[in-house]
Amino acid sequence: MEFFRIRRDIPFMRYALIFNVISIITFLVAVGSLGIRGLNLGIDFTGGTLIELTYPEPANLEKIRSAMARLNLHEASVQNFGSSKDVLIRLPVKEGVSSAKLSETVLQELRKDEPGVTLQRSEFVGPQVGRELFDSGAMALLFVSIGIVLYLWFRFEWKFGVAAIIANLHDVVIILGVFSLFQLEFSLPVLAAVLAILGYSVNESVVVFDRVRENFRNRRFRNASVPQVLDNAITRTMSRTIITHGCTQLMVVSMLLFGGETLHYFALALTIGILFGIYSSVLVASPIVMWLGVSREDLAKPDRKTQPEAVV
Repeated sequence: MEFFRIRRDIPFMRYALIFNVISIITFLVAVGSLGIRGLNLGIDFTGGTLIELTYPEPANLEKIRSAMARLNLHEASVQNFGSSKDVLIRLPVKEGVSSAKLSETVLQELRKDEPGVTLQRSEFVGPQVGRELFDSGAMALLFVSIGIVLYLWFRFEWKFGVAAIIANLHDVVIILGVFSLFQLEFSLPVLAAVLAILGYSVNESVVVFDRVRENFRNRRFRNASVPQVLDNAITRTMSRTIITHGCTQLMVVSMLLFGGETLHYFALALTIGILFGIYSSVLVASPIVMWLGVSREDLAKPDRKTQPEAVV
């Protein structure tokens, strides 16, 4: 489906070097921030206390967060759990305060606003569990990256696999860099968003690469250069890109604005990833394919049956 058709190919590859210099600078800033400041890991990774509460009426989360602020627990995560009356509070580790004592202090403070609140459970999550979760997430990221390269290698050619994974990891590093630069909380939902962006971004790359393969096999492009083939492939998929990413971004921005604190960082990671996913699929992956020396012979191998026999 197309809402519009661009008649003349846009010369994206003419400006490929400029865009890639911008990408390298952005990438280095992100890596530098990760190396210097690191990630602000949430208690999913660092450990802490989980408190599950039940209110007699639907809980006022803002009032609960205000109570946490009075206890100087500004890093506490407050969200509904199961129903509007059930609340889950995640508290970071506090030196010199046991998990039981912290839970009791929180419960006493909350009962000042609502005497009927009851404690359902209180658990302590050690840092070791958080480290295992972080390591498992890193392994998942590694295996997903390897899977993407192998898939594109078998479907197209190894140069496309290398280009796609560089572009996709570019998106991942940018997301992590933003969270590091502004010290936003990096939690399990954010990690899930990063993994989702890997799959989402590679889909756009596959669409462009599939059109590149069609162009190389099309007689109309027999005398066209590689940049011209890539420019045509990107231009012809632009309408589809705008429709797909526009609708997805509309939904994600809605979650960002109206989803509340629980979905805020998850939606923010998706928003950043989708924006850079469009950019990287067009202006990072395609130039890398071109510079790796992709040619017609890589994707449109001549049929031996149609080759004229040599004359002896």
